[in-house]
Amino acid sequence: MKLIVKVFPEITIKSRPVRKRFIRQLAKNIRNVLKDLDPELAVDGVWDNLEVVTRIEDEKVQREMIERLTCTPGITHFLQVEEYPLGDFDDIVAKCKQHFGHLLAGKHFAVRCKRGGHHDFTSMDVDRYVGSQLRQQCGAAGIELKKPEVLVRIEIRNQRLYVIHNQHQGIGGYPLGALEQTLVLMSGGFDSTVAAYQMMRRGLMTHFCFFNLGGRAHELGVMEVAHYLWKKYGSSQRVLFISVPFEEVVGEILNKVDNSYMGVTLKRMMLRGAAHMADRLEIDALVTGEAISQVSSQTLPNLSIIDSATDKLVLRPLLASHKQDIIDQATEIGTADFAKHMPEYCGVISVNPTTHAKRHRMEHEEKQFDMAVLERALERAKLISIDHVIDELGKDVEIEEVAEALSGQIVIDIRHPDAQEDEPLVLDGIEVQAMPFYAINSKFKHLDPTRQYLLYCDKGVMSRLHAHHLLSEGHANVRVYRPT
Repeated sequence: MKLIVKVFPEITIKSRPVRKRFIRQLAKNIRNVLKDLDPELAVDGVWDNLEVVTRIEDEKVQREMIERLTCTPGITHFLQVEEYPLGDFDDIVAKCKQHFGHLLAGKHFAVRCKRGGHHDFTSMDVDRYVGSQLRQQCGAAGIELKKPEVLVRIEIRNQRLYVIHNQHQGIGGYPLGALEQTLVLMSGGFDSTVAAYQMMRRGLMTHFCFFNLGGRAHELGVMEVAHYLWKKYGSSQRVLFISVPFEEVVGEILNKVDNSYMGVTLKRMMLRGAAHMADRLEIDALVTGEAISQVSSQTLPNLSIIDSATDKLVLRPLLASHKQDIIDQATEIGTADFAKHMPEYCGVISVNPTTHAKRHRMEHEEKQFDMAVLERALERAKLISIDHVIDELGKDVEIEEVAEALSGQIVIDIRHPDAQEDEPLVLDGIEVQAMPFYAINSKFKHLDPTRQYLLYCDKGVMSRLHAHHLLSEGHANVRVYRPT
């Protein structure tokens, strides 16, 4: 299979050295993302595209490759092609007939040719000749240029002919690793996950910082969604997941700060904590999922007061976004299911929160706060490589994996409903229950405690995460099902 990867248009207008650096980085990222599927993958590039060639013929593996490339920052779209030496017009017709002939009978179609290099003919000449010949030879109903039922696409580049089978859309943006790094404040909800995605899509390496206000369940949920985002959109780079225990900070705010200023004070403490972590990692910018006036702490006066807690640049990619638009994008990128079922955490809820915080009043309230509490929280912060969160979770609880399900055991398929539908899990003589990962925490407690349950997912990542959580909660009847 051969793919022609078209880079993000903004890359092509950069100066030659910058463009070459960006394209080199994109090529490196593609190799990193696909190397476990094909260690011998070939990636070569020119000034505006890359050619990716694999000798793997397994259709399932090819589909996985295409899926990963659609989620790789820096790619506008890519073409699935067959490559041939350039012959005469009749040879072009023969190649197009070979690939599209069976689709044209009784259909209206169009031919689209793109050409690069020096030739004694134009792209229009190719369109006309190939179109008229295909119409005669394949029994097509006619040619329709505006809304064709079948589109025959070809590219001619110097002395090579490319017949295009499919075009797959990418997410655009710049390649990860070509730009700077950021630290995103993650709560695991709709806003923070979409904000993190938008930064990654723009080519910024994004580390995750979580302030734990709600115990182990909330931490597990945020780890899960952060791992998902990294795995799907950023796995070409290694980033960190930082967890800061913030319960004591919340307690200090509840005891010392006036009710109306609790929310703003908490946000300022989070920014201070994130800035401290960013300094350790030599990161220049923080990212939050705040949008103007979505909640009381996000009015312009309050955001101004919150920002003054740090000298770091605070980026808010969702600042002018509507909530429904944010939810729609979360659904599109796959984080909505996580956000909907994110465990509730005991945040600071003000009875009458201020929407117009005053600087002098804020300074007065913070004088009551013991900063040593914040320092202790930062000292206890955990920094984990995002690809090792599963290993970290398994340190305190032994998770048993089994390769075969026994009679009487129940296998719980925790994959996404779409994956369950595409490839149903069927085991002879074994009961299989579908329970998506985002519903496990709420539904497992209603299951029969006398039965043995085996959690199953494709890679074993989600199943280990949830098995760990359930074992930590006292459910001893849980194992992980990993068939060989």
